[in-house]
Amino acid sequence: MTLPLLERLPPHDIEAEEAVIAALLVDPEAIFHVSPILKGADFFREKNGWIYDACIALWNRDEAINQITVAHELAREDRLEEVGGQTYLAELIRRLPTSVGVEFYARLVKRDSTYRGLIHAATGILQMAYEAPADQEEVFARSEDLLQRLRTGENFREFVHISQVLQSFLEQDAAEEERRALDAILSGYNDLDTLVGGFKRSDLVIIGARPSVGKSSFALGMARNAAINQGANVAFFSLEMSAEQLAVRLLSAESGVDSTRLRLGMQTELEERRIIRATGELSDANIWFDDSPSLPVAELRAKARRLAGERGLDMVIIDYLQLMQGEGSGGRENRQQEISYISRTLKGLARELDVPILALAQLSRAVEHRQPHTPQLSDLRDSGSIEQDADIVMFLSREEMYVTPEQWAQLHPDMPESAYPRGVAQVNVAKHRNGPTGQVDLRFRQRLAKFEDWVLRTDDPAEPVDFDDPGE
Repeated sequence: MTLPLLERLPPHDIEAEEAVIAALLVDPEAIFHVSPILKGADFFREKNGWIYDACIALWNRDEAINQITVAHELAREDRLEEVGGQTYLAELIRRLPTSVGVEFYARLVKRDSTYRGLIHAATGILQMAYEAPADQEEVFARSEDLLQRLRTGENFREFVHISQVLQSFLEQDAAEEERRALDAILSGYNDLDTLVGGFKRSDLVIIGARPSVGKSSFALGMARNAAINQGANVAFFSLEMSAEQLAVRLLSAESGVDSTRLRLGMQTELEERRIIRATGELSDANIWFDDSPSLPVAELRAKARRLAGERGLDMVIIDYLQLMQGEGSGGRENRQQEISYISRTLKGLARELDVPILALAQLSRAVEHRQPHTPQLSDLRDSGSIEQDADIVMFLSREEMYVTPEQWAQLHPDMPESAYPRGVAQVNVAKHRNGPTGQVDLRFRQRLAKFEDWVLRTDDPAEPVDFDDPGE
């Protein structure tokens, strides 16, 4: 008969714990394998945790770790008799067949400790749910925090002396210092960066466009530029396209090879060399794709927090906002309220992670029935709160999508045919909470689905840009 959950002993492995302690007592090298994995609190049997802490204390003082020194350390803490005295230590050593594999035993102890922590967190979440507080979002936040600490191995915080904080700060490695120095993440498009000054940490940036204008390619370009030019860590959440499709688009834009030819394997020998070189360049970029087709905002938050804890995070891109799901949306009156909740949560997440979040957004059809076809803030679909929550709102548009060359000639009889805006994209910064608004032009290369600065630059004169491409 199975015992009820609350009557069972939580996960533990006493033999693994004893193997770890015994290895520390007989092998001077064991501490180097175990200390990065375990803390004294990870042991289920309290006295084993005390012995482990004694070993760590000796190690921190550069003293030898053996049965005698550990016994003295435990006696100094008035714990030697409680653990069973010298007899218990000697018995552990006697039962140890070999110190080989101590890291394996340490990971078993850590695994069970994590499961016990999960039980503790689940109990806390259960208690909060039974209390049914009025602020449901606070319960979600506290629950996610408990689970995130377990996932990242963070202990529940105690008081920390200022000396420890300062020492930790001074010991930060160069890579972390460089990451912290990225006060603004640049789009990589020079005129746009000049206008907005880059994307500041904690900014919520909305990029609106009608379908097929190229907002996904625009966002991919910014992800690529930030990752390669600045060494930024970028999380790209795609609810519409698969990770493979996104990677092929990036590879096409980077190599200059038409994406259709790329997918069909029809590239020439020269193009093959360019693809190999582009693959190497992109493989070194810290771009992380998540292509979950259905993504609740709480799940996005949890994934972003986990990536930030494990890898570091400098920018989040979401493609696109209206495909996201709010938590508990069934209780909301309509989709507008759900989108309001999502945009408000994204702004809070940008501040929490201290990164800019770029969220693509679909615009209403009103753009298509207006002359000129310039998007406006009122074109943001589903909710006006998107505009309120955002620090920057910019719109991407291409006049050639709405006007043929013949119609252009009729509308502009005083202008030459060459003035037709083929391959011209406008980025209109309609809202900028901390700076100016305005418009910049970019070149759009249709066959590569790639946006570029209007004043083109190339680092490889042997591979000139194809200005005569009819698809541009």
